[in-house]
Amino acid sequence: MERVAQLLDGRERALLGIVGPPAAGKSTLADQVVAHHRDRGIEAVLVPMDGFHLAQSVLDATGLAPVKGAPETFDAQGYVELLRRVRRPGASTVWAPVFDRAIENAIAGAIAVESSARLVVTEGNYLLDQEEPWTRVSGLVDEVWYVEVPEDVRRSRLIARHETFGRTHEEAVARALGSDERNAQRVRRVRKAADVVVRLS
Repeated sequence: MERVAQLLDGRERALLGIVGPPAAGKSTLADQVVAHHRDRGIEAVLVPMDGFHLAQSVLDATGLAPVKGAPETFDAQGYVELLRRVRRPGASTVWAPVFDRAIENAIAGAIAVESSARLVVTEGNYLLDQEEPWTRVSGLVDEVWYVEVPEDVRRSRLIARHETFGRTHEEAVARALGSDERNAQRVRRVRKAADVVVRLS
């Protein structure tokens, strides 16, 4: 939190990116950072990258449904453009989408980034990815933190998450060790580019 205070010092608005492989704890950490600052009277908002998932109907039509969560299953350009809009506060509210796991689709205009917001936290898998247009993200945020946990813990969480949303144990394991693991490997390759590594248990 002291590091976030340094980011805010002298800035009208600070953008913090939180990256890590699936089920590493990105969302939990992002929520804690936002809540901490709101409790202290600093207007903060969370804008997850997941809100830019392509619609399930699009994934089904393009054959990408089996690899949902891979970089190509997001509107990366749309995400970059949103970060550009919130990079500096303007006179009007910027509306961001949110991903609803209950319906497996994004909902547009669900998050309000008011002009008075001093801290914007964004989290997702590909904030440090080395392919366009993901490479532009790091230039739009003030700092990127990489979150990691022991791999056995992360995989267990991921399997449990898949089961919670209706997959059998066998399906959950196959997903966690298949496309999810390929995505995790891609994310881990850019760990060294992060400003901070946050190790969680």
